[in-house]
Parts: sequence; C-alpha cells; structure tokens
Amino acid sequence: MEPIQTLRDVMLLFRHQLRDYYPDGEIRNIFYLCAEHLLNYSKIDIHEKGQDPISGEIVEKFNQVLVRLKNWEPIQYITGSTEFYGLVFQVDKRVLIPRPETEELVAWILSTEKGRAPAILDIGTGSGCIAVSLAANLPGASVSACDISEDALEVALSNVRINEVEVDLFVYDLFNGQTLLPSRYQLMVSNPPYVREMEKMYMRKNVLDHEPGIALYVPDDDPLCCYRGIALLGRKFLKDGGYLYLEINENYPQEITKILENAGFYGIEIRSDLNGKPRMVKASK
Repeated sequence: MEPIQTLRDVMLLFRHQLRDYYPDGEIRNIFYLCAEHLLNYSKIDIHEKGQDPISGEIVEKFNQVLVRLKNWEPIQYITGSTEFYGLVFQVDKRVLIPRPETEELVAWILSTEKGRAPAILDIGTGSGCIAVSLAANLPGASVSACDISEDALEVALSNVRINEVEVDLFVYDLFNGQTLLPSRYQLMVSNPPYVREMEKMYMRKNVLDHEPGIALYVPDDDPLCCYRGIALLGRKFLKDGGYLYLEINENYPQEITKILENAGFYGIEIRSDLNGKPRMVKASK
C-alpha cells in the first residue's frame, strides 16, 4: 500500500487488514470508535477531515490498535468504554461487553416502571449497565446490584461514579449456600450466564478469548442452573406484587417458564428481541 498520509488512508488500511476478521460494516464501526478514542473525532469529523494530513505518531497509534484487533481483542476493551442506553460505561476484561439485547430488557422495564420508584436488585450486575441505566432513568428508585466477582464490582462502582447515580453494590454468590439478602425488593432483574459449554464452538474469538467465562457459560448438563437459583431467590426476597425480569437463552423459553411457574410466579410473559428471538421474560409474584 501507499504510505499513509491521511485519515482516509488509515480507514482503507483497517478495511484491508481486518477483512478476514469482520464484515465490512463492522470494520467501519470499529474504525469510527478508534478515531473517536484517539482523535476525539465524530463520524462527521471523520468525513470532513478524511483528507487532512495526520502525523506519524497518530498513524502508529492506529497501528497499535490494529495489532490488538488482529488478536481478536474487542474494540470496547481497547478503548476502555462503550455506550449503553445512552450512557457511557467503562469496560475491560473483568466484565462482559453490554449487548443490544440487554438494552431491550432495560427498555421493557422502564416502560413498565415509568413513574414508579421501586426497590430494585440487579443480580449478576457485571459492568453495572442494567443497574446504572435503571437508576439514571427511574428517579427515586432504590437500586442495588450484586455479583459473585469482586473484580466486576470494581468496574460497576466506576460506572456508578461516572454516571453520577446511586447504586448499592455487594458481593453475592447464588450457589454457595448463601441465602440472605440485605432487603426485599419490588423488582428483581438479571442477565445471568446462559451459554452452554458446547456452544463455544460457534462463538467468535473476540468473545471466546477475551470476555470473562464466568459471566457467560453454564454446564451442558445443567444449562438452566442460574434461572432456578434466581427463581428461588425471587420467591424469598421479591415482595408480593413485584416483578422478575430476566434475559434468557433463546433455546429454553418454555423450560424457563416452567421453572418460574414451579417457584410460584404467574403472568409470565416471553418477549422476543428485535431479531425475533425469545430473549426476555417477565414474571409476577
């Protein structure tokens, strides 16, 4: 290739170097995020300044990002942040990168709870994206969040501070025999691990090699273990008249419905995501 002189040259380099890794549209989005991270450029800036000369120092920074991308490192971990429900979140290898499907779950909760101020618990909060988004959009709500990982809670605390909300964070292990929670709640929500170990063969290396397995995978012989644990927890610590919201494995909507019914929940509603896959459930207690 010709020597790099402009930002457009860098974009062409990204498209050439990453063409065997990502679809072209995704490469463009990755490049936009890199330009925002390294130059504080918006998409409009990129198009308006695409032919402007750039320094060798900046070119080298883009090249360093390319090396990491070709090692399948997610761009969100490289830039150290991502956007979720209109808010900025710090992310790194200690937490999952928030997904669009989880934004849909948050939107469902907000549409139901608008104008209310419930006591909320987010189980397995990770980056804190659900808890922080609910706290930011439900004035007066009392939001708590827990996770088995102290490392994840450190990231969540950073995001609580970045977004200037109040969320009570604490360590909680669903499976170690610990049963007590500090309170009872009117709303409980979780995006628990639900990817079967056998499904690893279908996953891209950016997820498989870099995102925390503890937040993703469940045993092949017991893929719904987290849902049973959360259902039992909800039966004990969700107030009567309260709601449980879950992101679910698209392969098990009926099985998860049965788990919730057996735990005493009713009015169970399965909702599909924008791709038409059953990915969310709401249940009443």
